[in-house]
Amino acid sequence: MPRLAARFGVATFACLCATALLPAVAFGSELIGRNATNVRLQVDAKGHALVSFRSGGSPRTVVAWGAVDARKPSRTQPQVAFSLTVGGAIGPNVCGSYRGPSLAWRVAACTAPDGTYWAVQAWQRTLPNYGAPPTGETGAWELHLSHWSGPLPVLEISSDWSYRRFHHLYGRLTYLGEPVFGFRSTRYGVPLDAYGRNVYVDTFGSAYGAGWKRENSFLAHNPAGTFCYGFYPHGAKGVGQGNRYRATVIGPGVVPDVMWQGPAPGAFDPAQDAQANAAQRTLFAGDPLCKIN
Repeated sequence: MPRLAARFGVATFACLCATALLPAVAFGSELIGRNATNVRLQVDAKGHALVSFRSGGSPRTVVAWGAVDARKPSRTQPQVAFSLTVGGAIGPNVCGSYRGPSLAWRVAACTAPDGTYWAVQAWQRTLPNYGAPPTGETGAWELHLSHWSGPLPVLEISSDWSYRRFHHLYGRLTYLGEPVFGFRSTRYGVPLDAYGRNVYVDTFGSAYGAGWKRENSFLAHNPAGTFCYGFYPHGAKGVGQGNRYRATVIGPGVVPDVMWQGPAPGAFDPAQDAQANAAQRTLFAGDPLCKIN
């Protein structure tokens, strides 16, 4: 379980999805707190979840109900979202030991009597890009609540090279076999609806310094949930190529967040690159935003 001790902040840099506490429109597994400790999850027989924790030196509670899983992208139907209240109480806890799939960033999880799962996850979504250290209000450990009944979203990522020398990640995000994407975003790739998703990429052992550092984030594309990213130079910030990479995505609807991790592609290999390019021609059919090189 991660140590929840960083300071909170909402970053304003490009390609991050801004999220407020208890938002009127849900942008994924629900953000219910920041920099939390002593997290406890309970669920009563009516399907009301109570998350209690400490944040900012004070005890806090959030009650959530009324949502499970996620809808596939729709222009006419809103994405599912919890009803939320700050404070309050629920009935006796009936949520038992967690028997669901393995979860990244897991803090607490349980299995309800109806067979559905509840979970709380925490990770640093708002870290600055290009390995910059968190300062002021950036780098909070966000606490996300989810409720679902079946498989997790699938974050597929492969690696190869761009222009024969820069590491390159490409893939897609799906849920129950359907692509995950939104219909509106800013010019920088920030989702403007509850369906859009950003992929947050970290690099390990790079020129940014030891350990994991945030490289960047980018949008899963409409209509296939595909994406691509090259580790190119960024002025004085250098190149963020590392030994390993990981990516985290907020789950659609109220489904858990998912994380991928894998090795860097290593030295350029013409044969492997040709195979990867062929795979991308199939994957990116209909996606003009990803160029194969």
